This record gives sequence, C-alpha cells and structure tokens, in this order.
Amino acid sequence: MAAALSRALKLPGKKGSELGEYDPLTQADSDESEEDDLVLNYPRNGLGRGNCLGTGSSDLRGSRSGRLVGGKDEADEDEEEEEDEWRERHPSKSKQDRDDMRSMQYWSQRDSGRDRAGEDRGGAGVSGSAGLGVSSTDADAKRIRMRSAIRTAFFLVPLVCATVLVLLCAFLIPCQKGELDKRPQWERALGDAGGVTPPALALWDVDGDSVEDVLLGVTEWTNDTHLTQGNKIYSAVALSAVSGQVLWRRVMRESVMCIQCGLQYNTNPLPVCLLIGKSVLMAVNGTTGKKLWSVLLKNIESQAVSLPDLQGDAVPDLLIATLPADEAMDLSLILISGLTGAKLGHPVPFNLTGQGRLIGPLLHETQQGAYYILFGLGNVEAVALRDIYIRATGKMPLTQALRRKDLGWEGLKKTNFSSLIHIYSGTERVEYLLPLVAGFDSNHNNLDTVSNLNSTKSDWVLVYGSSKLSVLRERDMHKDWTFNSAPIHSQPVPGHFNDDGIPDLFVQHSANGITKVQVVDGANGQLLWTAEFLCPRLVLDASSISTTTGLSTFLFWASEPIRAQKNVTKTTVAPGVAAAEPLIRNLFLLHPAYPTILLQLTSTTDTAVTSAVSYQEHQKDASYITVSSRPTPESEPGARIVKSLSLRAAITKGQIVRLGESSKSGGPVKPGVFEVNKFFRRLSFKHQ
Repeated sequence: MAAALSRALKLPGKKGSELGEYDPLTQADSDESEEDDLVLNYPRNGLGRGNCLGTGSSDLRGSRSGRLVGGKDEADEDEEEEEDEWRERHPSKSKQDRDDMRSMQYWSQRDSGRDRAGEDRGGAGVSGSAGLGVSSTDADAKRIRMRSAIRTAFFLVPLVCATVLVLLCAFLIPCQKGELDKRPQWERALGDAGGVTPPALALWDVDGDSVEDVLLGVTEWTNDTHLTQGNKIYSAVALSAVSGQVLWRRVMRESVMCIQCGLQYNTNPLPVCLLIGKSVLMAVNGTTGKKLWSVLLKNIESQAVSLPDLQGDAVPDLLIATLPADEAMDLSLILISGLTGAKLGHPVPFNLTGQGRLIGPLLHETQQGAYYILFGLGNVEAVALRDIYIRATGKMPLTQALRRKDLGWEGLKKTNFSSLIHIYSGTERVEYLLPLVAGFDSNHNNLDTVSNLNSTKSDWVLVYGSSKLSVLRERDMHKDWTFNSAPIHSQPVPGHFNDDGIPDLFVQHSANGITKVQVVDGANGQLLWTAEFLCPRLVLDASSISTTTGLSTFLFWASEPIRAQKNVTKTTVAPGVAAAEPLIRNLFLLHPAYPTILLQLTSTTDTAVTSAVSYQEHQKDASYITVSSRPTPESEPGARIVKSLSLRAAITKGQIVRLGESSKSGGPVKPGVFEVNKFFRRLSFKHQ
C-alpha cells in the first residue's frame, strides 16, 4: 500500500499522451505491490507494443483500471537504461528486435496466466488475481456468444418454418389440383343410340391396372343408307377406364343383353367374363376377349347366378333362367358348368301361376348355411339348391353344404309334396326384389365371391303394388315394415343416409311432369328426406356411393328443383305443345350431412339410359360411368355416348343448389359457401 502511494505521489497529474486525464485517487485500490507490479504489464485498451499501429507508437507498460505510466522524463530515462542494457547483452540486434522480443514475452506471460487461472481459479499466488480476471472475461464472452446464437436460432427457426409453409401453399396445393384434373375423364362415341333401351354394362379390371374398366354391349350399322336388320353388327367392347381406348372387341351373332365378370378359374388367374344373348351364353377371357366356351340355349331371360362348386372342380358353377314366349308360365332353371360350359343334367321347369316382371333368380344363404334360389313371376318363390341339383342330375350333391336344409325355410312350403317355398304372393304384383346391402346396385351382379358374400345373407327389399315398399326379414320372411308412396318407377337404391348401420333406401317416382325423390329409413320405414324436381322425361336408376366416413352419397338425374322454380312452373306450356328449347338434365349429388343442399356436378342435353360407379382405391376416388343417347339430325341415327366422370374432380367444379332454408326464427343456420365447398372437396370414396 505504501509503495503504491509512493508511486502515486511521484506522478504530477499530467495528461498522458493519447490517454486523457489522470486521476491519482484511482491508484489506491491495491494493497499488494507485487500484484500492482504485475498488473503494470497489461496494455490499456489492447494498445501494446508491436501492434497494428506500429512499434512504439503508443505502447504503454500496462496498468489496472485508472493507472498510467509516470512522467515523461522518468519514462525516457527508463527507456534509455533498457536500451543500454539490451545493447550490452545483444550487440548484434537492433531496437526493433528488442521490441518484438518484449511483445512475445508479454503474450507468453498472458497465456501462462490464463492456464494457471483455469487450473486453480481464485487460488493463492502471484498471478491468481490476474488469471481469474482473464478467465472471467472469456466466460462472459462465451455467454454472450451463446446468447447471441440462441437469439439467432429463435429468429431463424420461425423464419424457416414460415418459408416452408409458404412453399407448401404455393406449390403442393396447385399440384394436388393438377392431379385431380388428371383423373380418368373421357368421352367416346360407340355405335347407334338404340333408343332408350339400356345396353349391357359391366365394370371389371381386365387390363391389370387396378382400375375397373368398362364392358359394354354395342350395336352398329354397316351402311347408313340401308337401315335394315341385316346390316346391324352386334359386339361386346372393353374400354380402358383410364383413357377410354378400346381394349378388345368381340363380335356376337345377336344383341348382348347382359355382361358379367368375376368368374375365377384356379388354373387361370385371368378374369372370365360372360356375354349373354337371347340364345347363347359365352365365356371369354376378360383380358383379350378370346372365347373360352359357349353354350346354346333358348329364350334366356335372366342374368347368370354364381353358385358354389357343384362338381368338385374348384370352379363356381352357374344357374340361368329361360322363359319360352309361348309358355309364359313354364319357367326353367338350368345348371351350367363354370369350367366347360356343359349343361349339368337337364332343365328344371316350374309352373308358376303369377304374372308380371320376372324376379331373380337370386342366390340366398340362410343363417343355417343352406342355399336357396329365389325367383318368380309377379310373386316370390324359393327352392333349395339341393332340390334343383337332384332334379337336374338325379344325384345327391357332392359337398355337405349343398345337402343342408334350413328347417325354418322348409316349413314355408305350400305342400309336403311341393319343392316350392312361399315367400310372397298376393293380389298386388311384385315389381322389385333386391338384397338390403349398400352398394349392391353398383357391382351389377358381378360373379366374384366378394361381391355376392353379403348380398346372399341379407334381408330383402320388396316393392309390390307399384307403390308399396317393405323389408322382408331373412329369418322368417315376415315384413319388418311397410312404406306407402306414389308409384315407384325405378329400383330402390340401398345406401347409408344415417349412422345406424342399416342401409336406407333411395326411391324415385314420377307423375304429371314431377319427379319426387325420397330417402326411407331402412330400420323402420320412416321418411328421412324428400324433394321434388321437374321431370327429366326419363327415369334412370340412382346410384349410392360409399365414403370413408361410413355414410353414402347419392347420385341421380333430374331437372331443376321445384322450390327453385316455383315461378317457372306456374307458366308451363300447354299439353301437346313441344318446348322449343332442349331439356337440360342435371346430375346431382346428395350427402346426408347437408340435406338442404345439392351439388350439381354436370349438365347435359343427352339422355342417360344407364350408369355405373367405378372405384379407384389408391386415389380414394370414384368414376361415374354413363351411357347416353345423343340427339342428332333426323336424317341420321343417334349416337351412343360413353362418358367417364371423376367425382372428386367434378366436385371441385360443382355448383351449390339450395333446396330451401327455414325462415323461422331460431331455425338452423344457413351453411356458408366456403364451409360447404370445404366439406365436399374433402370427400373420399371407397368400396362398400
């Protein structure tokens, strides 16, 4: 302390060169002269000897905070003494060498002090205090750098996330829309329009691209100037579902009434399709159209029914119904080998007493595992498959499953000597009978086991008297409920309108220029939804499409809704006066989530005569296939147009049609356009 005070008194308080004012009171903060002497070796503000400013320009001998070198005279004397001593020890070296050597000693001493401070922070020793100061400075610098890095990270991470989000919105969303535009959508003209008679139509993947292709019965004219029966060419054509290109064409000697696919051979993994005419049943390779076998019959009146294997050759066999024109009551059931096309025994005739539309034949498997065939004319009868096989071949079935009987069903026989089981008969004729299975109409009675698995075990939808709708219980064939409506002119379509797990029924009926559309609860027969439309002059069966949410969407053709056209319907044209403008038909989509809203997918002046739904599992999309008659000049026959429409792509361009909103206070809030569009664009479809 005394030494420090002594040195402070020697300093006159003059202003040091380039260092500002000097305050002697700042020198009183040190108690140990040794520490003060050591501190004098540190440069102030980093201005040591030999730095970038030049040697000796502003070198200081070091100081703690507030300590300066003494007076100029004393500094000069010390400098001269040091130079003399250096010359005596190193006569061959210059002053510049001496300055460089001193600078090296300084930095070496500083690094040594740092090392000792790291080994023993705060320990005793000559350099303890100085080393601690240096180490503390480095730690503060590291903390500052760390905080700076953290701040930079907190700034850059949100910036990068925002950039990625912008790129996703800018590029990926347009790409997704582009993919929707690339979905299978095409249109192709094939042959003569053929009036409003629905042509044979089937869906099956025949080219192995995992998309169901289109198989269609086509009639063409060889010469437009001679429209005679002999100039017609009948064929079955397979079209690619992706592009609409013809995959193969099979010329037939008569019109194709029905096409069915899905018959599987164990020895041949390729699909087999059946082409059914009025007098021929032909099996072809679904990939190439090459004939595998054919069988000649007379007066074929039904589709083929896929049966369990009757012969033990591991190939499903077939059953078909014939109905001679001159013997209206004599319907025959014929068994056919699915492997070779040979008849199994002889036809089994049934003398039916009813009249009207042919029902079936349809295969049904009871809860006891017994197989029955349902069929009829204006009524519904059933007969055990076991009995049909015995009567046709005179032999017992080979498998135990075919020998089985259901005692509950057997108790419904008319007499003990009759093989017919009474299902329904009455004064009102039966119009339709179909399984209560969602999506049944979409598969067009394909022959594969998966399509028929649920439909052969379900309850049945019965339409009779043209205006009565009932559900028959499978276990006892009693009516579960009955719904009365106006005359039903098309087959009901099962689908899930609510989430009770039981398919509901979509029905249409037309009268006096008005089409009424209704959805009936499949569980209790209650009305769930109804709407009225201007009649499109032709009733086309609707379609139900399963979605990934478990509910179904319904597609149907109609003109404008009545509620949206109240003022127009008051000024209709007089009867017998043809309208000058062509009738526009709209394809509407109904989803139970928005019962007061329809989505109009497309409009056309063509007359659609049949339709089907094809699924794409990978894209979770569905294509709506329509076959239409396009009007042409009177001098030329109309054209038949086959069109494929991607539903998800059509939904993005669809127009919202509101059926009406409640005007009462406290009623449901009208859904906005953005909300509705967002919901429909998120729809995805699947197989039932």
